[in-house]
Amino acid sequence: MGLAPTSSAQEIDSFLHQAKSLSNTSHTKGARLLFSLDATASRQSTWDHACHLQSKMFLATDTIGSLNIQLCYFNGYNFFYSSPWYSNTEQLLNKMNSVQCSAGHTQIGKLLNHAITETRKEPIKAIVYIGDSMEEDINLLSSMAGTLGLLKTPIFIFQEGNDLITKRAFKQFAQLSGGAYHAFNNASSSLLAQLLIAVAIYASGNKKALQDYSAQQNQEISVFLEQLK
Repeated sequence: MGLAPTSSAQEIDSFLHQAKSLSNTSHTKGARLLFSLDATASRQSTWDHACHLQSKMFLATDTIGSLNIQLCYFNGYNFFYSSPWYSNTEQLLNKMNSVQCSAGHTQIGKLLNHAITETRKEPIKAIVYIGDSMEEDINLLSSMAGTLGLLKTPIFIFQEGNDLITKRAFKQFAQLSGGAYHAFNNASSSLLAQLLIAVAIYASGNKKALQDYSAQQNQEISVFLEQLK
């Protein structure tokens, strides 16, 4: 087990300076977005990147409506964690940077069950999941994804790598929930950042802002958002 790498001090300081200088005014009390990751050993090398991308999600939606984000992850033997709901970026980044990645099987079922429970208490506008494998019963997970679809809680799934079994499963979960799927690798990190920002804007509930953002991006972003229709 090794410590997950942390964002550079310069990046964190720069982000926090920007976050503190922005207005706290928003159109709503804050939409809820569940940001979840596979934190097993295979993901350790990209955890730092996930922290950086999450920061961009907060900044992108500050002027159109605040976000409350809950961090969820699983790793090791049967370990699943869900944080409080954060509107403070510094708290969330500190939590992500303290995570230890460790070997273990995927626990997507626990994540989806948690999301169902949470959204029945108070609606979750979107779920983001970043992972690279799926080692569970696809039929059971598909049923849970369908339940989230009925609850109008879409899953936006981003697959690292190109495992075909995982791809088929992730696409099915996204479709059943009313969400969207996209694959990425180290070479397409800038695209992933744009996609995550699009999801954050979607979760904020501002349709015009999402249309404006989509119009400014490349065709791949538009194709991704087309899945929502």
